[in-house]
Amino acid sequence: MGYSWRDVVFNVFLGATIISGIIALILFLVDGSDIFLSSQDKFGMVFDAGSSHTSLYVYKWPAEKENDTGIVSQALSCNVEGPGISHFLNDPEKAGESLRVCMEQALALIPEEKHQETPTFLGATAGMRLLREKNGSQAERIFEEITKVLGQFPVNFQGAQILTGNEEGSFGWITINYILETLVKYTFSGEWIQPPMAEMVGALDLGGASTQISFLPLDPIDDSSTKATFHLYGNNYSVYTHSYLCYGQNEIQKRLLAHFVQIRPSEVVRNPCYPGGYEEMLSLTDLYDTPCIQNFQSSMQSVKVEGTGNPEACHSAIYSLFNFSTCQGRENCAFNGIYQPQQHGQFYAFSGFYYTFHFLNLTGQPLHTVNTTIWEFCQKPWKQVEASYPEQKQRLHNYCTNAIYILILLTNGYKFDNGTWNNIHFTKQVHLEGLLLAISE
Repeated sequence: MGYSWRDVVFNVFLGATIISGIIALILFLVDGSDIFLSSQDKFGMVFDAGSSHTSLYVYKWPAEKENDTGIVSQALSCNVEGPGISHFLNDPEKAGESLRVCMEQALALIPEEKHQETPTFLGATAGMRLLREKNGSQAERIFEEITKVLGQFPVNFQGAQILTGNEEGSFGWITINYILETLVKYTFSGEWIQPPMAEMVGALDLGGASTQISFLPLDPIDDSSTKATFHLYGNNYSVYTHSYLCYGQNEIQKRLLAHFVQIRPSEVVRNPCYPGGYEEMLSLTDLYDTPCIQNFQSSMQSVKVEGTGNPEACHSAIYSLFNFSTCQGRENCAFNGIYQPQQHGQFYAFSGFYYTFHFLNLTGQPLHTVNTTIWEFCQKPWKQVEASYPEQKQRLHNYCTNAIYILILLTNGYKFDNGTWNNIHFTKQVHLEGLLLAISE
């Protein structure tokens, strides 16, 4: 009897996370080029198919397990050439073929006698969730091609599947707590111990198509649709987790532009979130090519977008993309009517959260400094911004949008305030007793 996909990802790999739209948390316990492979080691492979790219991670663990959960380390990572698999909408065969090079690298590392017993799984996240909504038959075609190619390799292929948003978020929670040794810890005396649950941390992820929040609440979770239950190292955990599709950075930027196009249809659209003096031509076909935006009838094929650098107007426009009124003042509600128990404890914020705040030098800063810095940056003219960061020109015009969006999401949405803001750790790498936590985009 074969493993289910959830067994492969969860019980076998224990948090070999398949997070993305742009994020995966990866265990770099060892360098893949120098790894010592024991004949007793077991292996597993996970393709992380995010919205912007796909990566393959090879994991190994000893045959012996602690409380039926394997202690996992990474043996190899390989970035698949090209964009995320959802971009192969019009050429599904290339989605499968793109994976061959990384598979060959992985099999060269794993002892040949272990190949056929090595479970292999591809998990896709928000990019493919959106494609499934837009064109379900093409999404299936992509998976058919992936299955055909991976089925040709001598491994125990467990399938390719789109993870739900809650699965994506909860696997992120498992990974960060595994890495920080808050799930299980190996002592100097050679014993495995389980730290107090109070040491558990929450996970905040911001990708291109969705954003996730996951944490262990103090009180029972009232909404079963936001609860993920796990049995890890002999303990049971009930984790609050929710994924907001269409609230990733790329989709927010599109939705914001559509908002400006629709409220004042014109050949010239003014965007207060872009620096003053910035200009670009925007294809309306590309803009509406997402299920996150309702199509808007217009005779125009494109519009000219001009930045005005007005953070107050920008804040108001992004705020309107959230529906806070449906919560009707309830404390246990985030936005869009979504239940959220009171958050508590420490949180680690990755991917888009980190990259935006790192760019603005705001990681580790108090909330009032964050507000002031973002407001000042958003008022800078394009020529000044461009001259200050010549190597980041491609994404430079979006940093004001991203920063104000993150601020609204974390404060108005997830309800972090002056008293709890410093509980958020905007992190790319954490070294902890030989463990390296890395975020890969």
